[in-house]
Amino acid sequence: MTSTPTAPAGSPTAAAPAKPVRRKRGEGQWALGYSEPLNKNEQTKKDDNPLNVRARIENIYSKRGFDSIDPADLRGRFRWMGLYTQRAPGFDGGKTAMLEEEELDDRYFMMRVRTDGQVLGVEQLRALGETSTTYARNTADITDRNNIQYHWIEVESVPAIWERLESVGLITVEACGDSPRPFLGSPVAGIAKDEIIDGSSALAEIKAHAIGNPEFSNLPRKFKTALTGHPSHDVAPEVNDISFVGTVHPEHGPGFDLWVGGGLSTNPMLAQKLGVWIPLDEVVDAWVGVVSIFRDYGYRRLRSKARLKFLVADWGKEKFREVLETEYLKRELVDCPSPATPVSQGDHIGIHEQKDGKFYVGAAPVVGRIDGTTLSALADLVEQYGALGARLTAYQKLVVLGVDAADTEAFADGLEKIGLTARPSNWRRSTMACTGIEFCKLAIVDTKERARLLVTELEKRFPELDTPITINVNGCPNACARTQVADIGLKGQLVMDDDGNQVEGFQVHLGGALGLQANFGRKLRAHKVTSADLDDYVTRVVTAYLADRTDGESFATWAARADDVHLRGEVAAS
Repeated sequence: MTSTPTAPAGSPTAAAPAKPVRRKRGEGQWALGYSEPLNKNEQTKKDDNPLNVRARIENIYSKRGFDSIDPADLRGRFRWMGLYTQRAPGFDGGKTAMLEEEELDDRYFMMRVRTDGQVLGVEQLRALGETSTTYARNTADITDRNNIQYHWIEVESVPAIWERLESVGLITVEACGDSPRPFLGSPVAGIAKDEIIDGSSALAEIKAHAIGNPEFSNLPRKFKTALTGHPSHDVAPEVNDISFVGTVHPEHGPGFDLWVGGGLSTNPMLAQKLGVWIPLDEVVDAWVGVVSIFRDYGYRRLRSKARLKFLVADWGKEKFREVLETEYLKRELVDCPSPATPVSQGDHIGIHEQKDGKFYVGAAPVVGRIDGTTLSALADLVEQYGALGARLTAYQKLVVLGVDAADTEAFADGLEKIGLTARPSNWRRSTMACTGIEFCKLAIVDTKERARLLVTELEKRFPELDTPITINVNGCPNACARTQVADIGLKGQLVMDDDGNQVEGFQVHLGGALGLQANFGRKLRAHKVTSADLDDYVTRVVTAYLADRTDGESFATWAARADDVHLRGEVAAS
């Protein structure tokens, strides 16, 4: 494995070129000699490695209670343990940007449990369910980063939660923070009949090497990883900091292309494809090299630019590859054309045969919202039918692996009884929503409940939709639910209604996509919709599309050419 460069004084493990070219105004890049913290976040990390906060949670805060927590730990280092304070009740969206963070803090926490593409067997599902019902008021969401997310967690309960989860191989370490965030892995790795290569062993090796490792616990900001060997590119590789995507070299066989610099939020960028071939046993080295570039050369002065995508955009992929090869890998990568792009990315919903003759069953909750009772019931179902277990997906769904052929329909019926479905409508299957104002301190509007109501209404209005249309609902500009790459992306904000009142609403993005038509949705000048009018607005736009589309035309293609009046929902297409 590639060794890690030696750090300059005062900075953990950062490379220093022999003759750095100093920029006139430093961006806080360690490799260029700028090791002094330039903002409070960098100072907090320098003062104490955030991984050390675990001991204080276990030995002090859980015993003395919420009021004993050092503010630098509470609003900083706790994140490295997967903990954020949730939004205090009583503050509407207008207060989100007006109040200081401490004014929005509740005395309870959101907690993320990372799964990183691993199979959740009966023991893991039971532990997740019991944690929810015992400590989290029966809350649990499946996120679009393979996490289970709880709410209402008290600091006094955290050590007991860790003990229960870790007893079955689950952790919360670095599920948040300026660290290697939870990995996206293909939910059908190792079992899909059409898989190019199974990369799950590499993902597990990266996790074992990197998570909880001080070499990677002080990054400029979050670092998101995705890996898939499936041709449907089922991990949203275009919008991750680093993605390994299955490919086939004409001489060497299956391996992975390397994509870098993807990300959304307020400055969305699609990943740059390096067009290389990396064998399975060198994936970890490549990951270490890329994350080390981010650590050493990443911008640390402004949080708004402290993502790998800005460095990749400034350098270009040719220079990025050169630095990776010469300074970190110490070898050249093998050239290989990037793999073919699927028309759309796979979510694996439904019943599908595995390569071993068994079946996997992809199931959908409503916008990722489940609970501990459902997780425990899923554990019972998996045990009853002798299935292997479940993996989470990049689309707030889950896939159960290893169901016998004779049991697939009965298993699907069992899912229906516990609030999941392998036979969802388009709207349930294709709608995602972030946490929203219910719990998130950054949110401006309600998302989960609003999206659930929208799904219910659209199922009534378009029960037999013959083409997929995706809807992603976000409570703020940060795009946790990937607003810009949905057919209909909804970014929460306060808007004026017809009576001049400030109410919850959304800026609309139309025609975004991943896969073959990867692009960011079209925004219409000054076009916003109130939350109250959302059902009718989406109905008008979908009706216009269905009336105006050409044979086989997707919503994204139509939205790129449609008249503004149709996209604004002002008139139905003729």
